[in-house]
This record gives sequence, structure tokens and C-alpha cells, in this order.
Amino acid sequence: MGWQGVTRNLLCGVVMAVCTSGFVAHAQEVRAPSKGQTLYLPIYSHMLYGNLGKSGKASYVLLSALVSIRNTDAKRPLRVLSARYFDTNGKLLAERVPTPMLIPPFGTMELFVELNDASGGSGANFIIKWDAEQPVSPPLVESLHANMDGGKAVIFMTQSVPLAE
Repeated sequence: MGWQGVTRNLLCGVVMAVCTSGFVAHAQEVRAPSKGQTLYLPIYSHMLYGNLGKSGKASYVLLSALVSIRNTDAKRPLRVLSARYFDTNGKLLAERVPTPMLIPPFGTMELFVELNDASGGSGANFIIKWDAEQPVSPPLVESLHANMDGGKAVIFMTQSVPLAE
């Protein structure tokens, strides 16, 4: 194996170590039971990359986003009241949950932003409101971003944070 192969293997090992250590830290986080929250979830309709071109703008790649709202409570359902989708400028683009939806224990609700929907921009977000009749383990809310066109793959995740009310 040449230096190029060694360097690539070393880089892959470092990336895996960094990704794994971040995952372990999140996996051990214990969240207090709650009767409801408002969550902020960052979404990327596209991702800027590379250098600025002659036009002064960076290149970009479009991304789809699979939003996953997972009920982590083993005994009680929770209810998603709304999932409002905003663009980079804070303009409301859509309400993706027009009527409240119940998620059973260990159930998952999925929302999808298509690859060809670049309306949100690189600073898009969902504001997700949920509640429950009794305190439950808060849901795990993540988004898997992907583009697998042209023999290359861009895949990464974002996770929600609760907003103060």
C-alpha cells in the first residue's frame, strides 16, 4: 500500500473516531420527562462548498432531508401539534403537520423535503411542537440530509434543540 492508501486509511480512521465520539456523547444524554416542547431543527436544502467562483459565489449541492420524529417513551404516546418549515430568511414556507398526529410508544413520524425543493436554502429549519397528556421521554428529532447523484454521496445528520418558551 502506498502513502496515498495509508493517508486515506488514516483519514478514514480519524473521521470515524470523531463521528463515533460525538455519537457516544449524545447517546448517553438523559433528558428529563416533559409534557411538551417546541423544538428547532436545522435543515439544509443545499450545501455550499468549494471556492468562490468568478461570480463571487460558492458552488452548491442540493440535498433532500428526511425528518424523523421518534417517540422514545416505552409506555405513552405523544402528539405532534405542528411542524412549520421556514426558509433561510425566516419566512414560513409550509405547515407539514396540518392536523395533530399521535405517535405511539417507540413509533416514528417522518417528514420529507425533496431534493428538488431548494426553497428553504442553507439556513432552513423546522419548528416542531409536541405535547403529551402525562410527562414522557422527549422525542428524538433528527434530519438525515442526502444527495447521492453522480457517483458521489453527501450524507449528514442534524438534531433538534428545545426552544425556551
